[in-house]
Amino acid sequence: MTHILPYSRGEARAWAKENMSGVANVVIPTFTTDLETLNEEAIRHDIRKEIECGFWGTLLVSETATTNDEYIDFFRYAHDEAKDSLRLIHHASHNSLEENISVAQRSQEAGASLVLLGYPPTFYPHNEEDIYEYTRTFCDSIDVAVMIFPVPLWGFERVHPSAGFSPNLIEKLLDDVPNIVAIKAEGGMPSVGGFVDVFRRFSDRVIVTEPIESNGIPMATLLDMPFMGTSNYEYYGDRIPAIFELARSGKHNEAMDNYWKLSSARKANSQAMGHLAGANFLHRMLWKYQGWLNGWNGGPLRAPTMRLLDGQMNSLRAGLVSAGLPVSEGDNAEFFTGRNPK
Repeated sequence: MTHILPYSRGEARAWAKENMSGVANVVIPTFTTDLETLNEEAIRHDIRKEIECGFWGTLLVSETATTNDEYIDFFRYAHDEAKDSLRLIHHASHNSLEENISVAQRSQEAGASLVLLGYPPTFYPHNEEDIYEYTRTFCDSIDVAVMIFPVPLWGFERVHPSAGFSPNLIEKLLDDVPNIVAIKAEGGMPSVGGFVDVFRRFSDRVIVTEPIESNGIPMATLLDMPFMGTSNYEYYGDRIPAIFELARSGKHNEAMDNYWKLSSARKANSQAMGHLAGANFLHRMLWKYQGWLNGWNGGPLRAPTMRLLDGQMNSLRAGLVSAGLPVSEGDNAEFFTGRNPK
């Protein structure tokens, strides 16, 4: 069954302003034990877990050696399981502009309500116009709402210190591209300067989010930030949607009291993510393990993938225990098999 968007391109921002309220997590695909195909039941298990934990939506991660056909099957399984209980976000992180457009068009039919736009490792813009042309060409080729993503991972700082996205570039994109509905503002990370600058200038036009929960939750007690995502919130189980809702509903002291309870887990997460320096690529197997600690499926990923070592796993587990959060009783070896082996 072809998914029908609940908005037109011209209505996308109004839809986002009315509907993007909550937290969006990530789901990483699981393969069968022989790594030959997707594990449908494991994927459905994770979608049910997303709904159970109160997430508004989830990014279906594409950076895990799936073929394009498999990625669309990933979407179909997730959409069939979620029904209308979870919004699915397409991860436009493929090899070229043409491939990103093609897969995004297919994901719209398979259930995508939103797209997170990335840039290929071989894309080397020389100036703002190059970033503008890539971004506009992609957005003009699809009907789905798009969240643009200034982040140092792209290596665009030679163009502008805020991950290549100057205020002038963002303003031009918002003026010219009606289906850009949100900005995941991590320019200048780890400083919050990029988020603050983008929020101050553009939050009256589109959704602006600080997705790093260590910054985002405190920001939500000060600013009208209705949406937070996407990131590895599954490490904390159902805590991040609940705490974000407290912040959004004006219960700021209660939100921050609960925020501080996660400090040991937050510290373990920060240490585990230290590998990012120099890699410019997220450790998806580590994120998958973080979810497994809280009931997500876990299970095998195809090469190439970063390796996950016992020291990292034990530290992440200890962080949750110290924070008083539920933790899977299985040993580390069980993660690589997953809860629904096939």
